[in-house]
Amino acid sequence: MEEIPTLYTERLILRPLELADADAVQQRFAHWEVVRYLNALVPWPYPADGALTYLRDIALPAMAAGKEWHWSLRLKSAPEQLIGNISLMDEQDNNRGLWLAPAWHGQGLMTEACAAVTDYWFETLDRPLMRVPKAAPNIASRRLSERSGMRLIGSDEGDFVSGRWPRDLWEISREEWLSQS
Repeated sequence: MEEIPTLYTERLILRPLELADADAVQQRFAHWEVVRYLNALVPWPYPADGALTYLRDIALPAMAAGKEWHWSLRLKSAPEQLIGNISLMDEQDNNRGLWLAPAWHGQGLMTEACAAVTDYWFETLDRPLMRVPKAAPNIASRRLSERSGMRLIGSDEGDFVSGRWPRDLWEISREEWLSQS
């Protein structure tokens, strides 16, 4: 398996997650505003060892197996500080997931991170299609998909940390993504 590279945007460093990130992830992730629209598989209340357990038992083994790609988000102006996470997954109808600590919302940082990992998905991993499910009430996430050229292809219901909600499935093809460049 190839080593997952560090990616850079105008304002961000996307560094592959590592076990040493557990404390920072725990500190930034365990907030209702961050987790409420995430998949119900995320335990809530978030356990004190939630980040360590997730990294050690789920994320890092999936990265080593070449099935998932996880990056910590860090500002170039403060590279020691983890502010969020973005991931790619080789799963049916679930190829990208993300979260950003509330203090950094509304600054366009996730738009930058999404562009970097979507480029990686299509250009490096050479995938034909990206599909991203999300809770329909998550308007910020919906706008992120719209801005990146994704289209809504279906809706059903799903279980999220905050309960059962309508779930939308967004999609963009490799050709559509590359034609935007």
